[in-house]
Amino acid sequence: MMSATTVGPLHRSEPLAVGFVLLHRFTLLPFAAFLDCLRLAADEGDRSRQVRCHWTFMASAGHEVLSSCGAAISPCLPFQDPGAFDYIVVVGGVQDDHDRMDTGAHAYLRQAAEAGVPLVGLCTGVFALIQAGLMKERRCCVSWYHHRDMIQRFPAIQPVADRLFIDDGDRLTCAGGAAAADLAAYLVERHLGKAWAMKSLNIMLLDEARAGTHPQPQPVVFGKIEDRVVRRAIAVLEQHLGEAITMDALSERVGTSRRNLERRFRAILGVGPQKFARDLRLRYGLWLLHYTGKSITEIGERCGFADTAHFSRHFRSAFGATPSEMRKRASEPGSDRVDPFFLHIDGRPTL
Repeated sequence: MMSATTVGPLHRSEPLAVGFVLLHRFTLLPFAAFLDCLRLAADEGDRSRQVRCHWTFMASAGHEVLSSCGAAISPCLPFQDPGAFDYIVVVGGVQDDHDRMDTGAHAYLRQAAEAGVPLVGLCTGVFALIQAGLMKERRCCVSWYHHRDMIQRFPAIQPVADRLFIDDGDRLTCAGGAAAADLAAYLVERHLGKAWAMKSLNIMLLDEARAGTHPQPQPVVFGKIEDRVVRRAIAVLEQHLGEAITMDALSERVGTSRRNLERRFRAILGVGPQKFARDLRLRYGLWLLHYTGKSITEIGERCGFADTAHFSRHFRSAFGATPSEMRKRASEPGSDRVDPFFLHIDGRPTL
């Protein structure tokens, strides 16, 4: 069981005071990444005293809270005066029970919003902000993994799934995972200075804080590809969705000849590596059209095509419609969205 070091009432002498609202089965990694960035910035070395930063764990009725992996946070306080905090961070739980709502937490978040305290939605914490009625006409950052669920449950919300976090003034939303450390470092730098943010990240073995606009890793999911060379080549292509890597460079990266790579791809996937790579980048473009507000020109560039005409020509050949036509279809009521797992690779051609 994990314990809080200090959970008593806060004093406004702390430069950065953060209150955590932990929901049932909250996701542990974003919570821990955000918290550890605060902890390491709060004191000299690794002493963990709450000197420059102060944090409090809260939950409805002040009970312990179980995370999605089974670890519990205890003790937790009942909800405190929102005015004691610079930020209130709500950490959401798994979304397999849509009907479970923490009405007490929602009421507290509304109270905090009325008090003018900035609210941070970590991972699925943004779902709680939406349910509390606090994200109307707001930009909303969500993981690509939860994007489909969000648009189905909250069709009036326009989520963004192509970046790590969004700072919208008094609403900050983060895709979750390790990106929570980037958001925490962003806030530490704002309040304490860059040196303290870098101190935390360096101890966490992170080179530097990624900006909120940094792209999320894209959903390429590996399936039943047993050939190691082909698997390695696909991993390299995943890392180069934004550029057209040459086949000679790809062959060198995976330690084989171009001819052998061609032969293996055709035997397993039915297409050569060059076409496979282009098809993968086109699929990425299709995903960006559905899940982001980027212009077609930006999407073409992001997918590694020389110009918009080049992108549009290959896109139409692959999907039977131009990018603008596809985006128009996607915006029509009742239209099918691209599944977030559309880049699943299971031994068959991608397109």
